Amino acid sequence: MSQGVLEVYILNVLYAIGGILVGLFSAWFVYWMFDKMTPTCNLDEELKKGNMAVAIALGCLFIMIGLLVGLIVGLGLN
Repeated sequence: MSQGVLEVYILNVLYAIGGILVGLFSAWFVYWMFDKMTPTCNLDEELKKGNMAVAIALGCLFIMIGLLVGLIVGLGLN
């Protein structure tokens, strides 16, 4: 394996690790912002009660953030 190919592999692994970290931070940040924007609804309590509407809304937010971060990381690898 040549030196250039090895550098590309290492760079791709670093992009993937960075993408995972950005994705986790983004998911936490979106959850935190959504919780702050809905002061009358305690998301943790509603999820513990089994409120499916809140669970679906949060799931959609996490899917959206995952798609956006995945697109950004994918473009970075090209």
